[in-house]
Amino acid sequence: MLEFFSASEMSVPRALLLLLIVAVLLLVLCVWSIKRHRNPYLVVKSDEPLDALLPSVCGLTHGTLCEGNRVDVFENGAFFEMMFDEIAAARRSVHFETFLWKEGALGQRLVEALVARSRAGVQVRVLVDARGGHKMGKSARQQLVDGGCSFQYYHPMKLANIGVFNERDHRKLVVIDGRVALVGGHCIVDSWLGNAEDRNHFRDIGARLRGPVVHAIQSTFSENWVEVTGELLVGDAVFPPLQPEGEVGVHVARVKPEGSAPAVKILHHLMLCLARERIYIQNPYFLPEAEAVKALGQAVARGVDVRVMVPSVDASDMPFVQRAAHRNFEALLESGVRVFEYTRTLLHQKVMTVDGVWCAIGSSNFDDRSFEINDEVTIGLRDATLARHFEAIFERDAQDCVELKLDRWRRRPWRHKVLDHVLYSFNELL
Repeated sequence: MLEFFSASEMSVPRALLLLLIVAVLLLVLCVWSIKRHRNPYLVVKSDEPLDALLPSVCGLTHGTLCEGNRVDVFENGAFFEMMFDEIAAARRSVHFETFLWKEGALGQRLVEALVARSRAGVQVRVLVDARGGHKMGKSARQQLVDGGCSFQYYHPMKLANIGVFNERDHRKLVVIDGRVALVGGHCIVDSWLGNAEDRNHFRDIGARLRGPVVHAIQSTFSENWVEVTGELLVGDAVFPPLQPEGEVGVHVARVKPEGSAPAVKILHHLMLCLARERIYIQNPYFLPEAEAVKALGQAVARGVDVRVMVPSVDASDMPFVQRAAHRNFEALLESGVRVFEYTRTLLHQKVMTVDGVWCAIGSSNFDDRSFEINDEVTIGLRDATLARHFEAIFERDAQDCVELKLDRWRRRPWRHKVLDHVLYSFNELL
């Protein structure tokens, strides 16, 4: 015998469904409200030179200018030789943080170096992003743990991390004895060895810092270590008294405050507004948002020489990202920005120089995944000698580039243009 529900009986599940929909919408609204912030308004009314505005730059990026530092620059595989020397010299602590670690000769050498220091009585802490380190190999992890190193993954895939799994630790840094800090773009992958001699050996730059600013970089490591482990790092083994080591002023941008734009985003965008002579940018994933594209064009309009270098699609390790970046190239070229594609291999350094007096290096790409989602670190350097050095590197790398021209770029196939726009829509997921 068939039974039929009355209208009143059917209204109950409908009411529950409506209630569920409202609850989901409220939850989405709450998440959006927590995460939202106003992007920086890229108009700065000041005629002062950049050097005079650095205290403002540091304050706006939640940092301070630390004077009295020494900074040494290392290119390609030479960075690792220096890194292994510094690790071998450690006497009290080694803190290592990275995004990408893949099984290979470089990774095995690093494991052996870290374990050797641990067995010598040095406190070794290793923090690897769970997504970037999923190919480091179980053997490497086990050797570190068996060797007495403290090893942690950042945001591993588990239920407790479901709300933050897309937030990755993209930093690459090492701090030795709280006295020496290494930062840059180098990953623990065999492709970063060598001297960028072919497509199998990547191009990158890193820096070694000594002096008072090392405390700020140690704090950067401690931030994520505390999040993952709850361990508070105290004492002279991690924060020793530091004396001046050189003449370079350094500030560190890393903070992501709730309700405000992240420090690395403010720093990169602010420099576009303050430049008066020239801006040179080398970045592997260059996808500025509309306001930044406009700010770059405005810089050209006030007489600034703006040059941007990225890897070509064929040389990139993420060709879809490079195709997404193409979406902005026509607007950049129209405004007078010079765009260079590096064809030799993957160009991975994240470097910016401004007006020959200031430069920056770190882990941050010029896109909203780095600016808004990832944990990053960028160090700003006030030093004309270093700025000139990075400019010279740009000019040397330009010899292995193709400079894009507006007329030819406009004539690229329509399929190319459509794909650029489609991929750009998903750039934060690529």
